[in-house]
Amino acid sequence: MRLSQCHNFHDFRRLAKRRLPSPIFNYIDGGADDEVTMRRNSAAFDAVDLVPHVLRGTKDVDLSVEIMGQKLALPFYLSPTALQRLFHHDGERAVAAAAAKYGTMFGVSSLGTTSLEVLRRTHDTPQVYQFYFHKDRGLNRAMMQRAKEAGVDVMMLTVDSMTGGNRERDKRTGFSIPFKLTLAGMAQFAMKPAWGINYVTHEKFSLPQLGDHVDMGGGTMSIGRYFTEMLDPTMNWDDLAEMIELWDGKFCLKGVIHPGDAARAAELGCDAVVLSNHAGRQLDGSLAPFDALGGIVDRVGDKLDVMMDSGIQRGTHIVKSLAMGAKAVGIGRGYLFPLAVAGQAGVERMVGLLKDEVERDMRLMGAATVSDLTRDMLRPR
Repeated sequence: MRLSQCHNFHDFRRLAKRRLPSPIFNYIDGGADDEVTMRRNSAAFDAVDLVPHVLRGTKDVDLSVEIMGQKLALPFYLSPTALQRLFHHDGERAVAAAAAKYGTMFGVSSLGTTSLEVLRRTHDTPQVYQFYFHKDRGLNRAMMQRAKEAGVDVMMLTVDSMTGGNRERDKRTGFSIPFKLTLAGMAQFAMKPAWGINYVTHEKFSLPQLGDHVDMGGGTMSIGRYFTEMLDPTMNWDDLAEMIELWDGKFCLKGVIHPGDAARAAELGCDAVVLSNHAGRQLDGSLAPFDALGGIVDRVGDKLDVMMDSGIQRGTHIVKSLAMGAKAVGIGRGYLFPLAVAGQAGVERMVGLLKDEVERDMRLMGAATVSDLTRDMLRPR
């Protein structure tokens, strides 16, 4: 199986499974506990049917949207994800280049493996910074100032990860940063040596946003300890209000599911919320973002931009989300598999295929623009 034979999310996933050592593959592929929420995120879309209009004379389709003051050529963006250069040596560089080619937004994580400054110098497409809130308030202020000076367009505070989820696949393989593999996990690396050769023959793996605090060699702090020891589980709405004031720019709250929280975010001055359960990697049993979308749009859709991620695998998933009222959707796991398989070429193929799907689906729905997608085009089963 080759990249050219990949036509959808499941094809990219299968190819990644063939090529990656299982600890790496399962880190991308897995969720928390019994992975109920991870499965439900995608299954939620199956409970709603599309009701297309016909004879609309839909010749040209405009996929563009505007979110948080940023004009995007596509109604989906590439969400910030951690540790990207662990999957392919180009990591965020490949993802940013693919986003720039298609005129959409990309995100960089606090646990990103390429610096904010490098990516900002290289690409002028909208860039968001996924921020984790630390116990050290001085560190928070310094990281925000660095992002401001780098020219980041949007601050995206993630609030569903004050501690790491229970990802049992990683426990079975011994996956961690730095690596502490089980014998079975080490055997998988030996069976697929190409990943290891790639890893050791390219730029040393690092976390430039947190280089002084998380050491990949294990000397300072592992990723697991980062979540349990450095992040602040006591963060509250007052802390959010202070962050919004300090940032003094476009601000997005990621990890919202409850309508009351979305309303509070709007009151405090957030420009957007992202409905998310971290792709099912944190609290298993939590509500799927698509199931929460309609209620939150009705509650605060006139006050801020409502977006969502988690479980998006098809163009029809995006179309259903837009029809329900989302301004745009984020893709995470969906681009990590093609990134791992083929770097920038893989991400570009995934984005191109998804763009074609959305455009075709909108034409079949009789929608010439994203705003033509409305809730009366959806029917629950």
